[in-house]
Amino acid sequence: MAEVVSFRKDPSKAGDGALVIPQLSDGVLRLTLSNPPANALSIAVMETLIGELQSVAEDAAVRVVIIASTGNVFSAGHDLKELTAHRADDDGGEAFFEETFALAADLMLEITRLPKPVIAEIDGLATAAGCQLVASCDLAICTDTATFCTPGVNIGLFCSTPMVAVSRAAHRKQAMEMLLTGETIDASTAKDFGLVNRIVPKQYLTQVVTKYAAVIASKSPLTLKVGKEAFYRQLEMPIEDAYGYAAQVMVDNMLTADAEEGIGAFLSKRMPQWTGE
Repeated sequence: MAEVVSFRKDPSKAGDGALVIPQLSDGVLRLTLSNPPANALSIAVMETLIGELQSVAEDAAVRVVIIASTGNVFSAGHDLKELTAHRADDDGGEAFFEETFALAADLMLEITRLPKPVIAEIDGLATAAGCQLVASCDLAICTDTATFCTPGVNIGLFCSTPMVAVSRAAHRKQAMEMLLTGETIDASTAKDFGLVNRIVPKQYLTQVVTKYAAVIASKSPLTLKVGKEAFYRQLEMPIEDAYGYAAQVMVDNMLTADAEEGIGAFLSKRMPQWTGE
């Protein structure tokens, strides 16, 4: 992977041509995709997103991350022009294709493994790897005009890597419906399928997402870290193992200063003061 640079601490250095625009406010980091016209997940965009996420993993100033976009398309997925151009390579593009899809996997796993909640803010179309990005986030809130699609089957390229995230967010048969038909679904259907949590009018999208992020950011950062990690780990376990694992997580959690503070604050009817310990 090429070296990546985070502009989070000084967004002005990102310049007018920044592919991802970072804004930090009250513990919430907003990462806005800015790769017109369709916010394609090019190599450069994915590397930049990974760099931003890695830079905040242990940063106490950031408690929640929002991934949003500029324009009328959330993300059209991989840059097909970029991929096609590499067919002229000596290997027919194989090495570049491997790099692209491996990098996409790295990005999605970075979101899952990040010890902070990640919210997708979707306005417009999220297709292919763009839909994968939505499905990989912990929460997703979209406008009532947002649409979603895994259209690879229409162009002879099954959405195999988007399938990994979509099949874990949506119900199995509904994920297969998206993957096999390549048809676009509306926001209401996406919510029914389990791809998004909430649907809001376009004019209120940023306001609602920011409110959700603020609510989450007010919780103990240690508890959020513990809970997110435990959630994804137990999903892959047999139910008996999951209960054993989760019970030990709760024991360890109970022994933290934040759990002692939180329970004490609840019992004495006061606001907790989190230390992250």
